[in-house]
Amino acid sequence: MLPQEATEPLDPAELLARTAWSTLDHAYGTAEDVPQILLDLLDSDLGVRSKALGRLHHVVHHQNTLYTATAPAALYVAGILGDARTLEAVEKDPHVFPGPMRAELLGWLDSVADAADDEAAATMRRFGFPPEEYPPFVETCRMRPQLFHAASAFLDDPDTDVRAAAISACIPLLDDPRLIHHRDTLVPLLRDVLAANALRQYRESAVDALASWGQDTTGLEVRQERYSFCDAERRPQARAAEAQGWDDADLPF
Repeated sequence: MLPQEATEPLDPAELLARTAWSTLDHAYGTAEDVPQILLDLLDSDLGVRSKALGRLHHVVHHQNTLYTATAPAALYVAGILGDARTLEAVEKDPHVFPGPMRAELLGWLDSVADAADDEAAATMRRFGFPPEEYPPFVETCRMRPQLFHAASAFLDDPDTDVRAAAISACIPLLDDPRLIHHRDTLVPLLRDVLAANALRQYRESAVDALASWGQDTTGLEVRQERYSFCDAERRPQARAAEAQGWDDADLPF
């Protein structure tokens, strides 16, 4: 039997303290440096928090990979979304989505959830890797109700960038049987907000989700000008790399 939907408040400080980070791993080995990365996300210095965001993407969740440190880091990120300091700016470049740190963190949670949705599970099975035998996948799935509770708090946020990021982050989480009943609430937001967004990635996500949920997508087809999207818009997990100077030489594999 599946556990009940978890909606209890997350205490980021307690999570940070009780997690044995040195026993976990990320793209570069032991995750003992992850607590500082997470703390730096709320630093008062623009450069420090921007660098921390880059490391969150490309160390803790490198190339969409779920590591043992990814799930607890995601719970911490979910726990700080309501902190006023997440309204601070981060460094931007032409490849970075708009919005404050809060929007960026929601985008990162979107990427983590996307790596543990039904499509990701099917892909793993197709290549002979049962997802239920991969602990980081199992742990990410286990905490989906908590991530949804955190992200859904911003579905009507007055900041349009935060609102769009929150809607998008909820989509992969609603593959969870404990959460699937929330799809009815999200459908009008996908139609009226995400499908009308200026960013192709959001429009595409809205149409794909509506279609997979059995909704009529007539009139919502994503129109793409040839080649215009190749460099101008990126998925959330690719945003921070170039801004922080990451290139192929930095990659662990």
